[in-house]
Amino acid sequence: MFEVKIVDNEKELELAFAVRKKVFVEEQGVPEHLELDEHDATAIHFIVNDEGKTIAAARLREIESQVGKVERVCVLKPYRGKKLGLLIMKKVEDFAISEGWKKLKLNAQSYAIPFYEKLNFEVTSPEFLDAGIPHRAMEKIIK
Repeated sequence: MFEVKIVDNEKELELAFAVRKKVFVEEQGVPEHLELDEHDATAIHFIVNDEGKTIAAARLREIESQVGKVERVCVLKPYRGKKLGLLIMKKVEDFAISEGWKKLKLNAQSYAIPFYEKLNFEVTSPEFLDAGIPHRAMEKIIK
């Protein structure tokens, strides 16, 4: 049984960072100093646990009044294809709605655009490189 939750202690935050490091730094080659950044201290972090093991993570931060930016969405390789991305994104969106936010933005790796389009995000930029990886900006109006 998968459990999605908002990180509420230092141990859970370290587990979220470990998932992100495995996916972004080790798998995708993103430099660690770019993956962990100054926004981690103030962002809201989310994790997915499977029987006590942290297997997915994401973060959310308010970037302007009532606008959130979803970042660092990742799932450990053995757990991909189990709809955990949908699960964590639903929790992120539900949180944003509960805070009264009106819009979510994100920078999607280009290969992941179809995933976010299924969640009703729309592409809002041409392709650009972030940490050497092709991305496009996306956003969604939430209610």
